[in-house]
Amino acid sequence: MTEPTTPRIDTRLIHHAYQPPGGFESVLPPVHKASTVLFPDMAAVRARRWEDKSSYTYGLHGTPTTYLLEERLATLEGAHHCLLAPSGLAALTTVALALLEQGDEVLFPENVYGPNRAFTRGLLARHGVRSACYDPLDAADLAGRISAATRLVWLEAPGSVTMEFPDLAGLVRACRARGVTTALDNTWGAGLAFAPFDLLRDGHLGVDVSVHALTKYPSGGGHVLMGSITTRDAALHERLQRGHMQLGLGVGANDAEALLQALPSLRLRYQAQDVAARALAQWLATQPAVAQVLHPALPGAPGHAHWQALCGETHGGSGLAAGLFSVVIDARFTGAEVDAFCDALRLFRLGYSWGGPMSLVMSYDVRAMRDAAPAHLAPGTVVRLAVGLEDVQDLRADLAQAMHSAFGL
Repeated sequence: MTEPTTPRIDTRLIHHAYQPPGGFESVLPPVHKASTVLFPDMAAVRARRWEDKSSYTYGLHGTPTTYLLEERLATLEGAHHCLLAPSGLAALTTVALALLEQGDEVLFPENVYGPNRAFTRGLLARHGVRSACYDPLDAADLAGRISAATRLVWLEAPGSVTMEFPDLAGLVRACRARGVTTALDNTWGAGLAFAPFDLLRDGHLGVDVSVHALTKYPSGGGHVLMGSITTRDAALHERLQRGHMQLGLGVGANDAEALLQALPSLRLRYQAQDVAARALAQWLATQPAVAQVLHPALPGAPGHAHWQALCGETHGGSGLAAGLFSVVIDARFTGAEVDAFCDALRLFRLGYSWGGPMSLVMSYDVRAMRDAAPAHLAPGTVVRLAVGLEDVQDLRADLAQAMHSAFGL
């Protein structure tokens, strides 16, 4: 018999016997990184189950870090189940791919997030899924477009770029009456402006699925790409979870760590950016270059009454409205002049996304983005402003100097 020998140093460094003592607790949770998860024996291989978060099988299916983040996000949205995706768009496409099949129809609002529209009319169409638009401000229009083939209806509150706030409760009722699944892009609401699974605050009406681009407010730093899919329905979650697994989606441990670090300050940041955005929106409404301000919380904005009913404090809501809004620059100014205005800004930087500490600006040709030009929009060019955490007086001065530079006002 060969005598056992002491393993050499390279082997001992990998198969080291020491385990640190348990009981360590800190403010921030520890970060677990793994692709391979080790099992004590084959019985454990056969017994472990990751689907209900009772154990671990492979890093793609969850670690203590991602399980913890999922549970906290479910709490934020008022859900029972949560899945993580590598971006907000990945979360949107996962919902569609998991719930739709050839011959099905999906409906989306005319002001839907552009990449969701492109995915629906591109990849989904090539796989035999039909689609159509509805007027987000008219629940009756949606009800009239639901057909026997309709399986999924996308909702947004407010709409992308033009910021119309829909009658969410009315839209959900129209879908519920026909047994159609609803999925809400809740990135703007961030789980704070309203409760997506309890729209009437009485426990009786809510969306079926809430999708959240965690890239925005939950991250808060403009440095993380991630999305979430939450639901209250266990059977629906299982369908989404199966599609999520088959697509091979996962998130990095360091990104999950960044989200866990940022979540405790989410409400403080969201509220501060909301206050600053409203102050700037109200000031911009007085400026001669601005033909229209598109901010759901301001009277006169498209869908303001719906925002008031769902989010307004006088109706028992949160009173919150995020730090994002758009303005229509008067049509007497050319596209080149509007570009010059954006270029002249010093604190508002040119960039997509929002929810981080730095204020952002972007100009849009809305008429090229939509099937039909929205009748409620004033003539002109739409400029979207994402307000960060800078001092609001500095931001107002920046807007003023840019308008003077580009428009002579």
